[in-house]
Amino acid sequence: MSARVHILPVFVPHLGCPHACVFCDQRSISGAQRPADAQTVREAVEAAAALPLKGAERQLAFYGGSFTAIPLEQQLPLLEAAKEALDRGLIGSVRLSTRPDAIDAEVLARLRAYGVGTVELGAQSMDDGVLALSGRGHTAADVERAARLVKEAGFKLILQMMTGLPGDTDEKSLETARRLIALKPDGVRVYPTVIVRGTALHALWLAGRYREHTVEDAVRVCARLLPLFEEAGVPVIRLGLNPTEDLSGGEAVAGAYHPALGELAKSRIFFEKAEALLEGVKPGSAVTLGVCPGQLSQAIGQHRKNVLRLEEKFNLASLRFRPAELPRGQLELLDVK
Repeated sequence: MSARVHILPVFVPHLGCPHACVFCDQRSISGAQRPADAQTVREAVEAAAALPLKGAERQLAFYGGSFTAIPLEQQLPLLEAAKEALDRGLIGSVRLSTRPDAIDAEVLARLRAYGVGTVELGAQSMDDGVLALSGRGHTAADVERAARLVKEAGFKLILQMMTGLPGDTDEKSLETARRLIALKPDGVRVYPTVIVRGTALHALWLAGRYREHTVEDAVRVCARLLPLFEEAGVPVIRLGLNPTEDLSGGEAVAGAYHPALGELAKSRIFFEKAEALLEGVKPGSAVTLGVCPGQLSQAIGQHRKNVLRLEEKFNLASLRFRPAELPRGQLELLDVK
């Protein structure tokens, strides 16, 4: 998605959700305790309109819940408030997130009439066993059908997936990514599973019936997922949950909750590329690797973790990364002494 878009988030936690997914507490995840109404939308738009735009398009985004499954008596006032803001030129576009089984031609026609331009579908997994164990209430076929309808109707399509759900494995997550790529989305969000206090998943974990998907687990699998999306030209517009006061304050009791999860995964990719370059380098050497200037910190790793691990693994006298005229994502062996 364009960096020139300023998102105005409006949260509708749990509205329209016909199933209780085992991992979900939208109020903790979003930080919103009360679902939005039309007045919430107007207040968000007016507050944003008072600030300088600086060339960015304002986009109203309905997050949380399953927007198109919200009863029409609640859904239509939200859409009407969004359309009013569009018609006044206070926002440039509208997006929303929903379930794959809450999409059909009639729903999409209504969204188009109210000026919605982007639809996000919570696919979460393309493995029917994982979906069933997670309480999603839809199938992978529902995702494929809904994605096709959204694209055919001319909307931008964003797909959301999770890693580490009950019954999931690295290979199942990789297959989910491949199947999502085949649907040709305009972007994806990747959310490694977090155990939120009070959810069904929390109870399963406490009972020993679910193994925690740790930060390390998430970094490992996402370091394999990210190159798949990059090679396919599908932007990953978010990796990991946005930090909130509730989650950071203890509601995230376990799982892959980290404020810089995406950076950790990208750093892991550079670690593995550096490993390949350093194979055969004589122990005790002083090595310099080149990297694109904008990715220097990712290559070095948080707290120089990549440098320290590589120096230890290959018994190097020293290792440093230096900015070099290289394409993004590439490393080059510049010097060995």
